[in-house]
Amino acid sequence: MGLENTCTLREGRKPVPVRVHLDSDRLEIRGGARRDILFKAVESAAAMPDGTLQLKHPGGPTVLRFADAKTAAKWAEKIRSPKTLVDKLGLKPGLRVAVLGITDQDFLAQAAARLGGGLAMKPGSGLDLVFHAADSAAELAELADLKACLQPAGAIWVVSLKGQAAKIKDTDVMRAARAAGLVDNKVCSFSATHTALRLVIPRAAREAGKSK
Repeated sequence: MGLENTCTLREGRKPVPVRVHLDSDRLEIRGGARRDILFKAVESAAAMPDGTLQLKHPGGPTVLRFADAKTAAKWAEKIRSPKTLVDKLGLKPGLRVAVLGITDQDFLAQAAARLGGGLAMKPGSGLDLVFHAADSAAELAELADLKACLQPAGAIWVVSLKGQAAKIKDTDVMRAARAAGLVDNKVCSFSATHTALRLVIPRAAREAGKSK
C-alpha cells in the first residue's frame, strides 16, 4: 500500500492541493495535479524546516509542502533510500520459500539473491512464504491446499494482475482466503502490472493449534 499523505504541490506560482503516495519504485501525485516521479530519477530529495520537500529530477524541480518538517524528512528519507520489493515482501535469508506460477524475472532474481538461490518451484511443507500467481477462481481454490504447506506463522502472497487487466478483485481473494481459513493483512505493489495480497493463518487458530 505504501506511505500516503496530503500536501500542496508547487511547480509554478500557485500551490495546488494534492494526494501523494509512495509506491515500490515511484512517487505518485494525484488530485490537483498528476505526476509520477521514479525514485531512480530523483537526483536529490531535501526536507526543509518549513515542512517542504524539494525534489530535483529531470522533469524539473518539484516542491511539496507537508504539515511539518518531521513528515517532510520522513518522505525525503524514503525517497532517497526506498525499500526493495523483496524487503516489502518480507524475504530474508534462511526462509523456506516456494514460488508458484510467477515468471517475473526481476522478482525471481531479487528473491534468489536474497535467499542465496533457495527458491522451490512447487509446494513443500513447513514453508515460511508461498508466492502464488492467481488470476482465476480455480487458482484461488488452491489456497486451502497451500495453507497446509505453511508453518503456523507463515504467509501466502497471492500475486494477481491489477488495474484494467485484472481478472479477479481483491474481494475475490479475501473471500477465497476466508473459505480456506486465512485472513489478509497486507497489500503490496508487486510490479507495474501486478499486485500482491498477503494471507496468514489467524492468530486464534495458531494458538488453538498449539494447545492441542
